[in-house]
Amino acid sequence: MSRVGQDDFHGYTVAYDRDEIQFPVYAVLAIGGALLARGVMIDNIFLVAIGIAAIGYVYHNYPLLETGRPRLGAGQYGVFVDGLGIIAWRSINDIDIVAGDHRGVVHRELRLSLSRPIGSALIVDWRKRPVHRFLMRLPWASRGPTTIDIPLDVFDQPADDIHATFVRMRRFYGA
Repeated sequence: MSRVGQDDFHGYTVAYDRDEIQFPVYAVLAIGGALLARGVMIDNIFLVAIGIAAIGYVYHNYPLLETGRPRLGAGQYGVFVDGLGIIAWRSINDIDIVAGDHRGVVHRELRLSLSRPIGSALIVDWRKRPVHRFLMRLPWASRGPTTIDIPLDVFDQPADDIHATFVRMRRFYGA
């Protein structure tokens, strides 16, 4: 029997934005590489440490560079979240947009309120990741056993459109 993967999901999908989220990752990579090279050349452990930390930041944010790959979506069975799995429609109590202020910038998150804990709400569980992806960024955060927050500012579609589509699909597929 073949294993169902993220690439097998069909329906409404959203990927990371292609415009402005890649530039900081590439800039930090260039700066980190330059610091690391310079630190090795002049035998300065401080520069090497800063270079390694910068490259660690790039490694953590590498998924932002994979812009064509779906990270979030919805279909007939439920909501797909990369690195989490497919959450059954019947397990979702509410879908809201939550605005938060972080250092003067308003960030919008999609909040999924579940009727049961995450582990039992999943139809397909993709939380186990390969070792090389273990420290990489995930497009979701758990805010307790029954709440999932998904930052919407990094996706290629407006937050209101994503929210409206998810709510409409939830109504259509009968939660």
